[in-house]
Amino acid sequence: MGYWSSVLLVFLGACSYGVLSTFVKLAYQAGFLPGEVSGSQMFFAMVFMWGVALLFSRRKVRGKQWLTLAGTGLATGLTGILYYQSLQYVPASIAIVLLFQFTWIGVIIESFIERRRPGVEKVAALVLLATGTLLAGGVLAGEFGSLHPVGILFGLLSAVTYALFIIFSGRVGHEIPPYTRSAVMLTGSVLITFIVYPPSFLLNGALTEGLLVYALPLALFGGVIPTLFFTLGVPHVGGGLATILSAAELPMAVFMSSVVLHEKVSLLQWLGVVIILVGIAVPELSHKHRTAAVRDRG
Repeated sequence: MGYWSSVLLVFLGACSYGVLSTFVKLAYQAGFLPGEVSGSQMFFAMVFMWGVALLFSRRKVRGKQWLTLAGTGLATGLTGILYYQSLQYVPASIAIVLLFQFTWIGVIIESFIERRRPGVEKVAALVLLATGTLLAGGVLAGEFGSLHPVGILFGLLSAVTYALFIIFSGRVGHEIPPYTRSAVMLTGSVLITFIVYPPSFLLNGALTEGLLVYALPLALFGGVIPTLFFTLGVPHVGGGLATILSAAELPMAVFMSSVVLHEKVSLLQWLGVVIILVGIAVPELSHKHRTAAVRDRG
């Protein structure tokens, strides 16, 4: 797979996560609980991906490979759990900004792993992303009277687990077909989700009472697409750049909330969206410039 195809996949995977928040809000408005929403999302994503894996990939996964892939899946499952917990203590605008600290956390983690300082273009991108996130998240219009430290802690921990998922999804199980790799990761996500939120939705009739209508798109946009696209794209672009590309989640979330939920989005928030998109483009334009320069010298 080529570099630009991989960039597109990671970008689309992040946009898929951005679509997810709209369906979550609709499910909550319909009266379903966080455990039912997150549990059904991961469960149906796992079932779908295992179905695809069994149809198109019969390769067996060894014990050690199971552990590393499922462990990576645990990270994305924990991200949702920690983020939902953060929302119990702090406003949504603050929680999303705390989650989006994964951008610089991911770059720092990758720099430690590779023992290499991030380039100037990544630092510039992070500054733009931080500015755009504050604006797009509506933080400047929020209330800052008293933020609960537990909510802040959960929000930052969700950023760490999300960064770990992005980085390690591109580093483990390369020898395993992507469908099977994604299925095992989602199995890990389901495991940790069911431990925290027992799957009562399978027995209490919630699925037949309307939960299924939300669970299927949630599974597609919050489980299948991002997990598969990240496993395909991240190995070719690197974890640090992947975390920057993943910032596309917030602009998509703002767009969907405006178009589908008809929520009011201020000019400052739209400005933040534009700044985030510029921040995402900076490393890509730098890469394109370096590639052109090498080609000219050749």
